[in-house]
Amino acid sequence: MRSIWNGSISFGLVTIPVKTYSATDRTSSVSFVRIHEKDGAQIQYRKICELDGEEVPNEEVGKGYQAPGDDTIVPITDDDLSRLPMPTAKTLSILSFTDPDEIDPLQMDKAYYLGPNGAAATKPYALLREALEDHRKVAIGKVAMRGRESLAMLRAHDGALVMHTLLWPDQIRPVTGVAPDDVELRENELTLAETLMDSLGELDPAELHDDYREAVEELVAAKLEGEPVAPAASGTSGAQVIDLTAALEKSVRAARGGGEADAEAESASVTPIRGRKTAARKSGTAAKKSTGKKTGPTAAKKAPAKKTAAAPKAAGGRTKSTSTARKTASAGTPQKSTASKGTESKTTSKSVASKSATKKATAKRAAANQPAAKKGGKRSSA
Repeated sequence: MRSIWNGSISFGLVTIPVKTYSATDRTSSVSFVRIHEKDGAQIQYRKICELDGEEVPNEEVGKGYQAPGDDTIVPITDDDLSRLPMPTAKTLSILSFTDPDEIDPLQMDKAYYLGPNGAAATKPYALLREALEDHRKVAIGKVAMRGRESLAMLRAHDGALVMHTLLWPDQIRPVTGVAPDDVELRENELTLAETLMDSLGELDPAELHDDYREAVEELVAAKLEGEPVAPAASGTSGAQVIDLTAALEKSVRAARGGGEADAEAESASVTPIRGRKTAARKSGTAAKKSTGKKTGPTAAKKAPAKKTAAAPKAAGGRTKSTSTARKTASAGTPQKSTASKGTESKTTSKSVASKSATKKATAKRAAANQPAAKKGGKRSSA
């Protein structure tokens, strides 16, 4: 790792020589160059003087200061800057120590690793690092780098000292007009939001990567090989009105292992209309009740079946004709009202008693006439 700045840390009367290394690498991010769409050639940016319109070489480019609201530009040289009374030009002067929560993340600008510069700086470097870790504090100071002075924060991280350049307080814009006012939140919504936060679990930095950069690299590779470019996945367009509570509940279930499939299946479920279901149940109950009654044509059809099964016991033709006539009459008789049910039951019991007496008499006659019938049958066949 190449050092980009050499200086020292001023810690009271202790001076710690350090080397500065860039802690971040932005070269891996996606960057595009400007090209001429007609022929694909890259476009160059040239430094042109506004007075004579000629290109200016890099060795003739200098610095100048233009006050806000003024068109006058004052030339500033490196010698002018070197004579300025800037004690932080090569030294990070620690002003105080504070809690890390006191630093607004909006102020953090760039991050640098600081390493000891030489064997003599090793012990004081380790002393400051251990003091910051044990006391759980960060150091606030000033440092001048690359022609400007900035606030800086020192903290211990992974066995090393890290310096964060900070923006000045007047460089942070106010939040006026950004946040909404008078928003009512229900208690269950806040509880579900906190439950979702707890259900998501911890973050694994190894799983974080730049999906956009990978997609661009695949696109470039496909173009170089002449392969067709895969169409982008269609996203949901437009604003959607959602039930916040329902969305939070489904999110909690998905975070706990239910998955998106359960949430989608539940969102796609159809709620039946209760009025129709109640009417169907009533009609079904009425049908069951009407079917369960033994009156009407259905009962009449069931009665002949039973009587037909008992018919072979009686050998007389008179009895068969009488029972058949009664069956036909009962089948053709319409359903009587509820008020006449008692009379019908009495009549039915009397008819049953008369039937049994008739059957006994018929059976005796049939037994007496049976030999004669057999002889008559033989004569007729002869």
